[in-house]
Amino acid sequence: MHPRIEDYALIGDEQTAALVGMDGSVDWLCLPRFDSAACFARLLGDEENGHWRIAPEGADRCTRRAYRPGTLVLDTEWETAEGTVRVTDLMPQRHRAPDVVRVVEGLSGKVTVRSTLRLRFDYGGVVPWVRRSDGHRVAVAGPDSVWLRSEPEVRTWGEDFSTLSEFTVEAGEKVAFVLTWHPSHEPRPPLVDPYKSLRTSVADWEHWAARCRYEGPYRDAVVRSLITLKALTYRPTGGIVAAATTSLPEEMGGVRNWDYRYCWLRDSSLTLGALVAAGYHKEAEAWRDWLLRAVAGDPADLQIMYGVAGERRLPEFELPHLTGFGGSAPVRIGNGAVNQLQLDVYGEVIDSLWLARRAGLSPKPHMWSLQGVLLEWLRAQWQQPDEGLWEVRGGRRHFVHSKVMVWVAADRAVRTLEEYADLPGDLSGWRELRDAVHRDVCEKGFDPVRNTFTQYYGSQELDAALLLIPRFGFLPPDDPRVVGTVDAVRAALGHDGFVRRYDTAADTPVDGLPGAEGTFLACSFWLVDALHMTGRTKEARVLFERLVGLANDVGLLAEEYDPVAGRQLGNFPQAFSHIGLVNTALTLFGGDKAG
Repeated sequence: MHPRIEDYALIGDEQTAALVGMDGSVDWLCLPRFDSAACFARLLGDEENGHWRIAPEGADRCTRRAYRPGTLVLDTEWETAEGTVRVTDLMPQRHRAPDVVRVVEGLSGKVTVRSTLRLRFDYGGVVPWVRRSDGHRVAVAGPDSVWLRSEPEVRTWGEDFSTLSEFTVEAGEKVAFVLTWHPSHEPRPPLVDPYKSLRTSVADWEHWAARCRYEGPYRDAVVRSLITLKALTYRPTGGIVAAATTSLPEEMGGVRNWDYRYCWLRDSSLTLGALVAAGYHKEAEAWRDWLLRAVAGDPADLQIMYGVAGERRLPEFELPHLTGFGGSAPVRIGNGAVNQLQLDVYGEVIDSLWLARRAGLSPKPHMWSLQGVLLEWLRAQWQQPDEGLWEVRGGRRHFVHSKVMVWVAADRAVRTLEEYADLPGDLSGWRELRDAVHRDVCEKGFDPVRNTFTQYYGSQELDAALLLIPRFGFLPPDDPRVVGTVDAVRAALGHDGFVRRYDTAADTPVDGLPGAEGTFLACSFWLVDALHMTGRTKEARVLFERLVGLANDVGLLAEEYDPVAGRQLGNFPQAFSHIGLVNTALTLFGGDKAG
């Protein structure tokens, strides 16, 4: 039986990440970066596509597992007839090379443990040559080299193009495995002490988590979400990937499978707001600085997403040798939506930089001039149709959310000039732009018969992004048009209280794709915010509690949720979902104290 998405837990070193299943198997790991080719790709295929399982011989799913509080260090335990054993998984902060550390510890009795390491480079397509060297097993293929050692050393042997080991542990005994990647043309990097790495990682994560200044209800869920965002951050640049995976399906067996191992501008202002509000100014500055570098250049060339270091070319292609998660094909690498026009990202960028200024983040001399250039481009181009924030592949339209975000861009620029009169800028012209966009949206994007804004000009369809209208200040929460829109979106796109992005079954589906998708967790958090802002706080808190309850046993959320099958869908863990959880908790309980 294929695992469910929620069966996985995340470990990482802030440059890449691995997914560990409830059976003790690492089924996904890209080295050396989030967007590198995977050396374990069982997640999207089968065992022959690479994995590393450590578990008691003959055992299946674990008895229990949990992160150590305030850390990304995972403990997985099995109770067997012979005794109890724990496997502790982590990826310590790297110096030169990425390491995966797995510590096996006997808790009671005497347990036989088996390790099966099946390395398959290039997304499960390349079997490496394996040899022994200085107490290691060394696997090499093309540019990749992986070294495996244990401490104390246990016997390993090759079988079926895999590296196996079998040993026993009694109460108090430990065996640590270290898997290290490095470019095959370079010497082996220095060895890490697995036990010291474990102690250091626990202490570092605990120190980081303690900085969270939110003290309201559901603090554990908020801290876990912030740790997840930290884990999805590419430390060298500050960029935050949307998820650690590619091609986890939005519909089981469907084709809506996309690569999310990149950084989206769509997420920028909500991400920055969450980090600042929770007390993580250093991380917010790193994200702001990544944003400034990524968008530098001709404003006409602004992309909706970039690589973790700001790369612009993310060509999309398929991997036919992988069958997909639960048979959901194709498996895609890269993302063709990178070439789309999305006017909303201009508003996201300008709003992010406005938030950064208000939060007192360290100023950058070119930050304001960049905003002016972006806004001048918007002034000339805002009346174009675009693909919208959901990256639809069914043609451009005049999406209401995109126009609202154009208004946000103009509004934030006007408010900046009103507060900082010494800054250069066309205050009167930008006010005119702001007013013109507002009139346009209210005249062409609002249905007075149903008292709701619509997905795009002239349509009958709705869009969950409309729930953001009061959050961004386009209209006040008590405006009847806002209340009507919230009610209409909930009625048309709601399913068991949760919210879909839009109607994929419409007569003219906007995204141009077959099939359906689950309810979108970020949008469901937006509904909580909107209910609270429109005076329905009791309903909002009930829905928030249900959403928090959708997290898996270690507190992680995917992109979507299927309320019929009761399972998570989409790439995992999803930054946008965890950003939604943090922002909504701060909205609902930011002034409260625990208890």
